[in-house]
Amino acid sequence: MKEYDLVIIGGGSGGLVVASAAAQLKAKVALVEKHRLGGDCLWYGCVPSKSLIHASRIAYQVQNSHQFGVYSQGVEIKFDQVINHVNSVISSIEPHDSPDRFRRLGVEVIFGDGKFIDENTFEVGERQLQARNFVISTGSSPKIPDIEGLKEVGFITNEQVFSLTELPKSMVIMGGGAIACELGQALRRLGSEITIIASRSQLLPKEDPEASQIIENQFQEEGIRIIKSAKAEKVELIDGKKVVSVGEEKLIVDEILVSIGRTPNIQSLDLEKANVDYNPQGIKVNQKLQTTNKKIYGCGDVIGGYQFTHVAGYEATIVLQNALFFPSKKADYRVIPYSIFTSPELARVGLNEPQATDIYGDNIVILKQDIKGVDRNQTEGKIKGFAKIITTLKGDILGATIVGESAGELIHEIVLAMTNNLKVSSLTGIHIYPTLSEINSKTGLLFTKQKYAKNQTLQNLLNTFFSLRRWLG
Repeated sequence: MKEYDLVIIGGGSGGLVVASAAAQLKAKVALVEKHRLGGDCLWYGCVPSKSLIHASRIAYQVQNSHQFGVYSQGVEIKFDQVINHVNSVISSIEPHDSPDRFRRLGVEVIFGDGKFIDENTFEVGERQLQARNFVISTGSSPKIPDIEGLKEVGFITNEQVFSLTELPKSMVIMGGGAIACELGQALRRLGSEITIIASRSQLLPKEDPEASQIIENQFQEEGIRIIKSAKAEKVELIDGKKVVSVGEEKLIVDEILVSIGRTPNIQSLDLEKANVDYNPQGIKVNQKLQTTNKKIYGCGDVIGGYQFTHVAGYEATIVLQNALFFPSKKADYRVIPYSIFTSPELARVGLNEPQATDIYGDNIVILKQDIKGVDRNQTEGKIKGFAKIITTLKGDILGATIVGESAGELIHEIVLAMTNNLKVSSLTGIHIYPTLSEINSKTGLLFTKQKYAKNQTLQNLLNTFFSLRRWLG
């Protein structure tokens, strides 16, 4: 007889969802965590970064309020108080992820490093845990590049940036992805001189090139220097300053932030003894999120794929059903939304234009509406960006990208339509005027206009109809 119905390894977003729901379903559950519950999202990711970003947006708005006839004198930013705000938000959310809450739900919370000793047993300290099924949800950590002198000189990642008490006067950020861009803009708006070194020819290389260009233009406007198609080659400490060599140039800064990607937290688990296959991207799972050992499931960052809190939560619901009951439910990644919380924001669901073109060729329709055509954006002076919806020739939505004010909120109307297999015309219903969400109805309406423009027979019929009415008086 197995001691537990489920042993969950890792107390981040995915693991907590599985543990909470399984315990409330009266399963016997153990949750193993080596540090503290809440994972990257609570301590180093979503919660602190969005708190910092919010503070930086307020600073930017105050500094630029003269555009609206509002003048402020002597704006002062106290970075230590900004960090206090970040910590207060973490403290207010942390009780929801506390060990006491999960113990009250009936979860046995065990702290410590653990490893598999065979296909059926996970060892933590002197305890050997056996269960009908296991879930690995150990998350990921920042990937650290092998650059001469980097470790000796020192650097920070997203795991240390929110512990700073003083804002570095200057900073090099290695990486051009979402974390690098979000933190780079936020720290710039709070007063740091920022240089971003991006290895690709495009910031945010996974996104629509037009959308990425708008973000890049905004960064340059705010004084962020961007070096693309480049990598740091050497780091030195000279006269108390960190010197980063990029090609022939030497960048002299106070701090270095590394954000070049993530690596799965699997090193100490002894997965080989559990017959679980993995690669540098993460643990291999099938559509049911089972590993090569069918009694062991994976969810969240540790399996690679979409590395977002909400995706870990979604995968947790798949694991929950399959591990506790019958392994019949499959993960479906067709409709996965996410947002990059720069200013302007960039939100995405489904395919972008280059991806859709690669798959469908010319058999797609590109609907693009500039945000400056939305009156509410005009009233707020936030007119940079667009909405782009990709559809089939019949109007089925394949994906969408929105770049602009509150894009992360606006994308959900399109998510709802895609989830329920609605045509793009479903977006054209009545929207409150004036609101930002009119961008969706205006973009959806473009499909109807294109259909009309291409239907010469309908145009001829209408011309004949109105000509006859005029003739009849």
